[in-house]
Amino acid sequence: MTLQLTERDRAMLRGDEGAAKKMAMSIIIRMAEISKAEKLLDIVGAHIDSTVYIGDAGLEFAEKLASLGAKVAVPTTLNVSGIDEHHWQEWAVASEWANPAHRQMIAYRSMGTIQTWTCAPYQAPTKPAFGDQIAWGESNAIVFANSVIGARTERYPDLFDICCAITGRAPAMGLHLSKNRAGKILFRLVDISEELQKSDDFYPVLGNLIGKLALDKIPVIDGMTIRPTDDQFKAFGAGAASSGGVAMFHVVGVTPEAPTLEDAFHGNEPAQITDVTMDMLRESRQALNHSNSSKLDMVAVGCPHLSLVEYKKLASLVKGKSKHPDVQFLITSNRAMTQLAQEAGILSLLKDFGVKITVDTCSLTSPMLPPEIKKMMTNSAKHSYYSPGLLGRDVAFGSLEDCVNSAVAGHIVQDERLWKE
Repeated sequence: MTLQLTERDRAMLRGDEGAAKKMAMSIIIRMAEISKAEKLLDIVGAHIDSTVYIGDAGLEFAEKLASLGAKVAVPTTLNVSGIDEHHWQEWAVASEWANPAHRQMIAYRSMGTIQTWTCAPYQAPTKPAFGDQIAWGESNAIVFANSVIGARTERYPDLFDICCAITGRAPAMGLHLSKNRAGKILFRLVDISEELQKSDDFYPVLGNLIGKLALDKIPVIDGMTIRPTDDQFKAFGAGAASSGGVAMFHVVGVTPEAPTLEDAFHGNEPAQITDVTMDMLRESRQALNHSNSSKLDMVAVGCPHLSLVEYKKLASLVKGKSKHPDVQFLITSNRAMTQLAQEAGILSLLKDFGVKITVDTCSLTSPMLPPEIKKMMTNSAKHSYYSPGLLGRDVAFGSLEDCVNSAVAGHIVQDERLWKE
């Protein structure tokens, strides 16, 4: 199969539009050939996961592009950095890490990108629309864009995402194509109460379960009796993209490409049908708890980044309460949501409670936690799934209200009422 290139593609490959586009286009063409794409397509936006500093190679790549004068061709948002640019000294971040991480920020900033520094670009005003072809990195952003918005992106790896942004082109492959967006596995919710479905902690638990069972196949969820909020969808998608390789899901009657079960499967029969029961959900919830004691050193929320709605909910939960002095409470979010929270008068209330806020990064991607933090609690399936391996910490899982109550009590508190038999 021969890859079809336009005259503009060939011009970029020759270097007619500069060395940076030549380098980026050469990588895109090689990736397109490997994926057996027949052609390239135009994209209208990009989200760059390569901003996360993980070592010299990623930094060298970014600075090489910057030195060649690279500029993005489409509106391009940025994922989290390895540091909170202005407050990293307040945490256990070594300068040997902070300095190259900051250099990587500078390199991507120089390319004309939008300074979002967030894993949740769908919270930004520049989020894509239904049907838009985009090139997004960051697993939870990819699954949200494909599933909830109905935009179209493959699961873009680091370094490749910025090449697409610079050229405005991407291989016509995978989830960019309608034929690849059909559901494969059907998950039927069985006797799951509407009260539980309304609860925020239902979605990370369900996502963790679906990810493990679906792996990289597109799951279809049937039997949901309410429409989840964007933050609930965020928590579900992040969980499914962490425990599995889910890049897209359908919820029948809710998500835009699944008004009916038949639409979700493009008229095909599901390859597998699984009934999701309360026993399965309880097992999934238990799997997110890696702590075997009630001891608690830190509560961490905002993975993916805390939205303004979540800021407001957290403020309502801490109002009139005092945090236990032995427990730290960490919020990770981005500069835009945090500024909106500041303008809404929320931050002063949170800081009175004793919350610490770090922006533009995440405790999973920055070595910011001091060694005395050993026992953590979170409301995030993603944070819980990755923390033992990435951070070497024991983590307990609970709702946002559980997290606040635990911070007040000084030990892990979990409300079991909705989860009991």
